[in-house]
Amino acid sequence: MEQSVRDEILAKLKAAPKAEVPTRPPLPPYETLSMDREQLIAEFSARLAEEGVGVHRVKDFQEALDRLTAVAAEEGLKKVMTSTDDVISRLDLASWGQKNGIQVMTPGDFPDRYSYRDAVFDQAQAGITGADFAVAESATIGLIINKDQARLVSVAPILHIAVVPVDRIVPVYEQAIEKVFGKKGEYPSQFVFITGPSMTGDIQGVLFKGMHGPRKVIVILVG
Repeated sequence: MEQSVRDEILAKLKAAPKAEVPTRPPLPPYETLSMDREQLIAEFSARLAEEGVGVHRVKDFQEALDRLTAVAAEEGLKKVMTSTDDVISRLDLASWGQKNGIQVMTPGDFPDRYSYRDAVFDQAQAGITGADFAVAESATIGLIINKDQARLVSVAPILHIAVVPVDRIVPVYEQAIEKVFGKKGEYPSQFVFITGPSMTGDIQGVLFKGMHGPRKVIVILVG
């Protein structure tokens, strides 16, 4: 009985007239794709502000250090965890920390992942990272996770400070994906998209910021 019903249904499906697949309408051009560098920076900064992110623009890495010093004073930072990516390596944060009485830790300072994890969760008042890309249309910062970019630095401390060179701002998400997966055979194990402070919602759709990650994000734009 069950087989005959199944066969009947399949026969009706096969006999049903074939409808043409509608042509997908052309997508409107993204406004951000036609923006020049300064317009992209302005768009990115405006979207960051909408997400509650503090934004600071500096002209070079020395000014970035000066701004970082001011942020550390405002936030009362005494212990920070930093990544060792190509952006952060240009800042010499070890010397900066000694000069300003701030203990600067990196994942490589710890003998195993357990002691590192305890430090980044329980001791670090802020995580400081660079950025591999930033998306203007959504105010998203992208971090490619590898040996020089530990994921917890950006997601565990209650404050995340991201140093973003302005030449890494791209107009749209698709271009960011191309940067991550564009080279065959050189795919990262994972990557992180960060759009403002961490956010979650309850069953009724009420949103809460800073529930399971940084409560505050600060971006220093360099260039």
